[in-house]
Amino acid sequence: MPATDPALTALSQGWCALSLLHGRIDAHIEKALQSGHGLSVREYSLLDVLSRQHNGPGGHLRMQQVADAVVLSQSATTRLVTRLEDRGLLTRYLCDTDRRGIYTDVTEAGQALLTEARPTNDTALREALDEAAKNPQLAPLVRAVEELRVPA
Repeated sequence: MPATDPALTALSQGWCALSLLHGRIDAHIEKALQSGHGLSVREYSLLDVLSRQHNGPGGHLRMQQVADAVVLSQSATTRLVTRLEDRGLLTRYLCDTDRRGIYTDVTEAGQALLTEARPTNDTALREALDEAAKNPQLAPLVRAVEELRVPA
């Protein structure tokens, strides 16, 4: 197909719109979390993912699973975990069944900060979506996000 194929152009425009929406939402939430709680979006996401772990089978995530969940490389995730551990928000320990495995849990301080920051995150997300919905190019994407339901 030639580079000027209308289907490819439309696909590219759709991708650009999705990227724009993500960037606007991310920037708005980042500002709210930083000013209100001293957290970045990535830090909040990491705390949120780790807070959902449980002690049952498959309940604790390995570092690669955490990296996949927060959409970072494994090395970037490890650095982020280290920063949050240094702040007393996370703790690491060896897996009982595989001494090579290292798990990460949210500390009480981390859970308290996450609980405090969650309403800020949710409000900032709603504000960013409401603002984006005013843009005709982004409105269909906002509706798609609002209608998306992730299975529990």
